[in-house]
This record gives sequence, structure tokens and C-alpha cells, in this order.
Amino acid sequence: MTTQAIHSVLAMMNITAEQAAGNTLTLSAPATAGAGFMSELNSSIKQINGMQIEARRKAEKFELGVPGIALNDVMVDMQKASLALHLGIQVNNKLINAYQEVMNMAV
Repeated sequence: MTTQAIHSVLAMMNITAEQAAGNTLTLSAPATAGAGFMSELNSSIKQINGMQIEARRKAEKFELGVPGIALNDVMVDMQKASLALHLGIQVNNKLINAYQEVMNMAV
């Protein structure tokens, strides 16, 4: 897996997270050398965590009977958070495979 492919996957994760959060789609410029891969990865992990926290909060509010919280909204938010987590796990697996492939290359 090339670095371009990794950046592409991370960009798709960010777009998916933005869409799941209900934000408008914004395409950002490629990360600068200072921002780097690690900051993109941390940002994606924080977005996934934020989605899960928000889904849990909405579920708790629904369980407490707070007006304005519908079951379908709770279920959709929980599915979005679950999907984002599974996507993050798949990206993690791909990164590990890419790392192992690079480490096994003959010099």
C-alpha cells in the first residue's frame, strides 16, 4: 500500500465522518509536511470517538425520556458510530499489513 493510498483512505474516513455527523462536505488540501500522517490519524480517531460518545449520549437521553429524541434518530446515530468504528478498524488493519509488507522487503 502506497502513501497515496493511505492518504486516500484517511480522506475517505474524514469525508464519511463529516457526512455521518451531518456536516457539509468540504474537501481540504493535502496535509502539509508539518501536519503529517500522525495528526491525520489522531484526528480521525478523535472523530470516531466523538461520534460514539454522541450516540451514547443520545441513547441515554432517549432512555430517560427527554422530549425531542426519537428512537430512529438514536438508532441511526448508533449505526453511524458503529460503521465509523469498523471503517477505522479496517484502516488500522490495512496500515499494519502495509507496514509488515515494507518490513519484509529485501534491501
